[in-house]
Amino acid sequence: MIIPNNDFSIADIGERKIKSSVNDVNFTSDNQRILFGCNPESFTDNNNQSRRLQTIELAGPRENIFFEPSLTTAAIVTCGGLCPGINDVIRSITMELFYRYGVKNIMGIKYGLRGLIPEYGYDLVRLFPEIVKDITNIGGSILSCSRGHQNINQIVNSLCNWKIDILFCIGGDGTMRAIQKITAEIKKRNLKISIVGIPKTIDNDLNLIQKSFGFDTAIAQTVHAIKCGHVEAKGAVNGIGLIKIMGRLSGHIAANAALAQNDTNFVLIPEVPFDLDGEKGFLQALEKRIKSSGHAVILVAEGAGQDLLREPDEIVETDPSGNIRLHDIGIFLKNEIERHFQKISLEINLKYIEPSYMIRSVQANASDSIYCSSLGQYAVHAGMAGKTGLLVALMKDEYVHLPLSAAVSRRRIDPRGNVWLRVLESTGQPPSMKN
Repeated sequence: MIIPNNDFSIADIGERKIKSSVNDVNFTSDNQRILFGCNPESFTDNNNQSRRLQTIELAGPRENIFFEPSLTTAAIVTCGGLCPGINDVIRSITMELFYRYGVKNIMGIKYGLRGLIPEYGYDLVRLFPEIVKDITNIGGSILSCSRGHQNINQIVNSLCNWKIDILFCIGGDGTMRAIQKITAEIKKRNLKISIVGIPKTIDNDLNLIQKSFGFDTAIAQTVHAIKCGHVEAKGAVNGIGLIKIMGRLSGHIAANAALAQNDTNFVLIPEVPFDLDGEKGFLQALEKRIKSSGHAVILVAEGAGQDLLREPDEIVETDPSGNIRLHDIGIFLKNEIERHFQKISLEINLKYIEPSYMIRSVQANASDSIYCSSLGQYAVHAGMAGKTGLLVALMKDEYVHLPLSAAVSRRRIDPRGNVWLRVLESTGQPPSMKN
């Protein structure tokens, strides 16, 4: 994938004239960068002509910063749905600002971007180390979240009225699109406000980003659900454990959880269409499994099989964040499986498990906590340096600055790629369940 070089440029809101108060570190220069492409094709065109190398700016503390810490007011907002690790990021940003840079005015914005709309009447929350020191022991967000579009002009007006210098936004691709517009309005008004994004999506489907926080925790929790589904399936005559988990547009959680726990027999994801009936359909494959082994465990991502549920002329609805409203594939499969086995007069005992909200609301595991802490620290370095319109992310095991436009939900499981091949080998399910 070739992306124009200027797509990776990161904006500064002004010249950095203040010596950083961060001590005993190796400062990062704006000239320190990593290559975008890994394959030889990234560096040549179709005529084997060399391309200009595409590079990405490394994150890290800058020797000179833009904001005077004693005069700086920073704010944190959490948007979209819940995800393990949000509180870890809030804690990390607060601690880094307070202890590392000496910023004492740190505010929390309640209920997402609507907290910046005056008509809702939400007050800002003062954040101190004493407030955030133990929040990593609980799930969710101490600031709470919300979905939906808000008025950009009113948001920027509130930032000005509250004299906020740096806004840290934790959210998914919808949030990043919103803060792109906020950044543009700030630039239009020639304001000196830094906007820094911390990408959040439990589905791990953001483009270019190596891994999104909360993903490791989600896999661990899904593995627990698979184990329970397997116990239930083996504990009854012709038992079936059917587990529905997150995965609106991609099956990363389902695929990786199945690889982590090899008790799964069928993995259904949005990227791999399947038929229900017919000689090669899913129900026929499930019937063969039950007759041969006496039990089965099915893991289905919420976005799988949507073509089976929608009418040809159906109007597709969206939620307040602009996401397509999904039909319930879990209940649909449960009913269709029971219908099929009743039709052939074969007894089954089906247990339906839907742990999605339990997965989203737990505290982050150790791996995600470490990751979230790093994201928060690098976000603060970027904000204090006066960088804006960017997100901090992990890429090729390096923390980097990416433009907000990079946070797009495009990364999918490749049906011909190694991950899906390993899933097929692990589960033993047919390579295709299409007639």
